[in-house]
Amino acid sequence: MQLNIHPDTFGFLTAIKENNDRDWFQEHREAYDRAWQNIKDFTEGLIKGLAQSDRYISEDIPVSKCVFRIYRDTRFSKDKTPYKTWLGAGISTAGRKLNGPEYYIHIQPGNSFAAGGYWRPEKEHLAAIRQEIDYNGGRLLELLDDPAFSGHCQLDTQDKLKRPPSGFTEDNPYIELLKLKSFTVFKPLSDAELSNADGLDRVLDAFRRMYGFKLFLHEALGGD
Repeated sequence: MQLNIHPDTFGFLTAIKENNDRDWFQEHREAYDRAWQNIKDFTEGLIKGLAQSDRYISEDIPVSKCVFRIYRDTRFSKDKTPYKTWLGAGISTAGRKLNGPEYYIHIQPGNSFAAGGYWRPEKEHLAAIRQEIDYNGGRLLELLDDPAFSGHCQLDTQDKLKRPPSGFTEDNPYIELLKLKSFTVFKPLSDAELSNADGLDRVLDAFRRMYGFKLFLHEALGGD
């Protein structure tokens, strides 16, 4: 399927970063509506493509449950700007709200990326993933070192503990993986890559390379 992120979508997001107020937004509502439709169409294409390669993804997942709206919740934030400067979607069996492994696409001028995995697992899930790494970390390292993955994507290691988690010691061969608080992999994507006619295929290719990592997490949580 030939589908991309339109250059005008990046143009709108660039403009709202400099004009983040409600009056400007209302004056440019049509530009936003086009960008929003572009993101929804792109997400629908991702869902249909992923359904062909990931048994945890169904074509029936509603796009509306996957896309993140542009409106910010400013109730508990010092930053009172009303709008996000990015658009994105989380794709899983429960759309963007799954407490489990998922795919994520982030559209932001100069800072777009595709990601997969499990961000900040709940306590029981975190324990299960760490247990699986302790038992079977060699397999995970093989997945991460496979050129089909490592030549295109990378593990996010920023969200991690400074010390070993409870029950593990520094001499564990997988300790750097065990210290992680989030288990996600990602691929940066340029504006040009996403705006190209094959932008959708590029994101789907990245997601498919992440599938082995995502499947490891599913299996750690008892998935079939």
